Amino acid sequence: MNKYELAVVISAKLEEEARAEVLEKVKALITRFGGNVTDVDEWGKRRFAYEIQKMKEGFYYFVHFESDSTVPGEVEQRIRIMDDVLRYLCVRQDA
Repeated sequence: MNKYELAVVISAKLEEEARAEVLEKVKALITRFGGNVTDVDEWGKRRFAYEIQKMKEGFYYFVHFESDSTVPGEVEQRIRIMDDVLRYLCVRQDA
């Protein structure tokens, strides 16, 4: 099992409940493909360096999980089509 960190930027236009729902969908994707979510780090609302889809800020979340090497690709493939996720990046953490 490898350790990964998934950074997700969610639209600031969403209400708190809708943001929590999007984050739960992301965590559900990880567990659906056999991953184990160990921690979620919420950074809150941050200003972007440049506009993304005519927005100047978004909510940042960092999801730490353990999984096989195939899971990040499957998760990214599904996050890519989520409307409320502005940006995402999954990186492997070295031991």
